[in-house]
Amino acid sequence: MRKAILAIRTLGDSCLRQPAMKLDHVGPSERILIQAMIKTLYDADGVGLAAPQIGINKQIAVIDVGNGPIVLVNPQIIKTRGEEEFEEGCLSIPGVSARIKRAKNVLVRFIDEQNRQQEMECAGLLARAVQHECDHLQGKLIIDYMSDDERQKVVKLFPDAKLN
Repeated sequence: MRKAILAIRTLGDSCLRQPAMKLDHVGPSERILIQAMIKTLYDADGVGLAAPQIGINKQIAVIDVGNGPIVLVNPQIIKTRGEEEFEEGCLSIPGVSARIKRAKNVLVRFIDEQNRQQEMECAGLLARAVQHECDHLQGKLIIDYMSDDERQKVVKLFPDAKLN
C-alpha cells in the first residue's frame, strides 16, 4: 500500500508565515505525520520539509542530505560558527532560488521521534538545511533574504503572494 503524498503549500499560503507551535511530545499521530513528510520530501526530490509547508502548524522538520532522514522536533539552533553564501531553493517557492548567507556550522538541539533530547553538530549542506527548515518553523522564507526588487519579481510569479 502506497503512503499518501502530502500537498506542499506555496508562496501566498498564510500557513507559511505563521510561527509553528512547539510539541509537548511525539505521539503515534506525529510519527505517522513524520513518515508521510519523509515520503513527500523524497517524492518532491527535496532536501528538507517543515510541517508548515504542508499546512501543519507544528515544529516538525525532516531533512535528508543523502545519509538518510533526520527528524527534528522543536529544533533550536544554539550555536553558530562561520559564514558562507550559497544558492538556495525552496519546495514552497518552486523555480526560485536566492543567494543566502548562513552560518557554516550550527549546533542544533531538538527532540527525536522517540522523545529523546538530542544535540547535533552540522556543517555544509546539513547546516544550511537545518537553518532553512528552522526559518520555516518561524514563518520565514527565502524571499525574506532577497532585495526588494528580487522579491517583487518572485511575487509576480505567485498570484496569491504578498511580501509579508
